[in-house]
Amino acid sequence: MSFLPAIRKRLAEHGQEHLLAFYDQLDAPQKARLLEQVAAIDFEQLSGLIRSHVLSRPQVRLPEHVLPPPIRPARPSDPASVAAYDSARRRGEELISRGKVAALVVAGGAGTRLGFDGPKGCLPVTAVKGKSLFQVFAEQLLATQRRYGAVVPWYVMTSLSNDQTTRRFFAENDFFGLDPSDVLFFAQGQMPALSFDGKVLLAEKDQLAWSPDGHGGCLPALRRSGALEDMARRGVEYISYFQVDNPLVRCVDPLFIGLHAEAGAGMSAKVLPKRQPKEKLGNFCTVDGRVTVIEYSDLPDELAFATRDDGTLVFNAGSIAIHVLSRWLVEELTAGGACRLPFHRADKEVPYIDANGDRVQPEEPNAAKLEMFIFDALPMSRESVLLQTLRGEEFSPVKNQQGEDSLVTCLRDQIARAGLWLASAGVSVPRDAQGQVAAAIEISPLLALDAEELAAKLPPGLTIKPGQEVYLE
Repeated sequence: MSFLPAIRKRLAEHGQEHLLAFYDQLDAPQKARLLEQVAAIDFEQLSGLIRSHVLSRPQVRLPEHVLPPPIRPARPSDPASVAAYDSARRRGEELISRGKVAALVVAGGAGTRLGFDGPKGCLPVTAVKGKSLFQVFAEQLLATQRRYGAVVPWYVMTSLSNDQTTRRFFAENDFFGLDPSDVLFFAQGQMPALSFDGKVLLAEKDQLAWSPDGHGGCLPALRRSGALEDMARRGVEYISYFQVDNPLVRCVDPLFIGLHAEAGAGMSAKVLPKRQPKEKLGNFCTVDGRVTVIEYSDLPDELAFATRDDGTLVFNAGSIAIHVLSRWLVEELTAGGACRLPFHRADKEVPYIDANGDRVQPEEPNAAKLEMFIFDALPMSRESVLLQTLRGEEFSPVKNQQGEDSLVTCLRDQIARAGLWLASAGVSVPRDAQGQVAAAIEISPLLALDAEELAAKLPPGLTIKPGQEVYLE
């Protein structure tokens, strides 16, 4: 190929000549595939990251002055706050009804850790109908559109490994009632996996070892894919961001959107009170007047365990990856095609082809993966709103096959929320000796998006018996 000498020269300049070690053994399609992948690498950027993140491990330096951030309560407690929340909710509802709000789900993951073969968003998660995560979100968005009489476009970030499967799943399910033209898929970017001496690894003789560039990679991917331009064309100003593993999330929350808009914020977040000082949630803090997130592993014990006079934790605001972003901030952070978010290093076991051409399956971390985190955009926002939410109302992710944050605990929490909604509407809900709901209850988002709407729509005389399966739609 005519550009092979140029690629060889480029690799030699950056110490990556080994990527073509098996080139002469490949057939024509394999050669083309390998050269295409090598040509896609920004070696100037990569070489800088190798020096800063691989050959030397980045040191986390805690800022000198770290303060707890101001947090809006989940529920207002005084007349002035009630009035302010009502005003913000009306503002959010008006923005939704004018088509100014879009939803964005980060759905690049696979269900492998859960014993599920397929994209995580296809995982069945509900108590009675076994609806997938994607269907739960789609029905929420469809109900939101019906309530406010406006389109809420849905941007679904996939990965290169699950993009086609995800698209096919939506098509096979008729987009769960949504207009296909309002569901837009785009794949997140990738970064080469690197050995600890800074060499790009080969997954096969004709293929580099790639890894997704993190949930923060959704920002440059929005621009690269044309999704950001599509938002501008539609008049979308606010992006409701959530991750695919949490079926309790409220995909579009008028109160949250309204508070964000009234504050003129670039990026806002929902927070949870931590269960204990070292819970594995990022910690919201204020540094130099800007909201930031410090990883649980980086927050020193003297801050993590610090308490107020009433015994509550000083740093008690945990990050659960529910955000609103203003489109202007995403445009600023991705101007010129680059992204201002920093990269982070994660050491992983990455299978690779060694110098002899043999495939190696490491049992210990052997490679650095580089990824961006969405919460790093917070300190780049001029204003941010932190709104507390309730764990039982909006957070029960499916991350593990067993134990906490598993499908078992998620089903329990979905049923518990359904039980609370029904009880608040005056329905008698059976419970066992431990106080858990003693029935399998599922409420379709198409019936109700919240407890208030459910109370207004419930059929009279509803009764639920112990052990009964109840689906309300």
